[in-house]
Amino acid sequence: MTEAPPDLTASEPTTRQYPMYGVFSPANMVTIARILASPYLFWLIVSREEQGGTSWRLFVLAIIFGSSDYLDGWLARRTNSIGRLGAFLDPFADKVVVIGSLVSFWSIGRFHWLPVVLIAAREAVIMLVRVRFAAEGLAMPARQLAKWKATVQGLALLLAATPALLDHDWVVQIMLWASVTLTLWTGGQYILDGRAATRTTGKR
Repeated sequence: MTEAPPDLTASEPTTRQYPMYGVFSPANMVTIARILASPYLFWLIVSREEQGGTSWRLFVLAIIFGSSDYLDGWLARRTNSIGRLGAFLDPFADKVVVIGSLVSFWSIGRFHWLPVVLIAAREAVIMLVRVRFAAEGLAMPARQLAKWKATVQGLALLLAATPALLDHDWVVQIMLWASVTLTLWTGGQYILDGRAATRTTGKR
């Protein structure tokens, strides 16, 4: 008598369904909350103009924002709810927080306009390139260096929010320009990877 083959499908994770085509998944709700709370973050920076935008409240909130960026990814994997919407919302939320914070620090004279413009322009260009690749059916995963770029950007903003570093602004500026360098470098890598992919698929 032969044994029945094991049911391999029983152990396979199933994608969970959430209302509004997955909008209300736990991961997306964390990401959306980060977007909605970002104006308060910007207000904290601008309201502390005389202190260079620094405050311990802002410091703690910046840590919470950074932690939520990792939390939504963990929740998406944990609940098996990784989807296209989350793949769009997460980097979009990062750009809103980073660019909004940079502009806020620039508006009170803490940051020079050049690094702010360079980072904002790079992020805008890459977002447009992502849309173009998506229209061509290409999904371009981020390199590991791009993930380090996001970490360095967040660290530069966290240092800028730290009251103890207000009299040691050179530390903040070094980290800011390090993030600019990584931002431009990874942007160039992404465009080159995309061109290589389009040559492979024959698309232009």
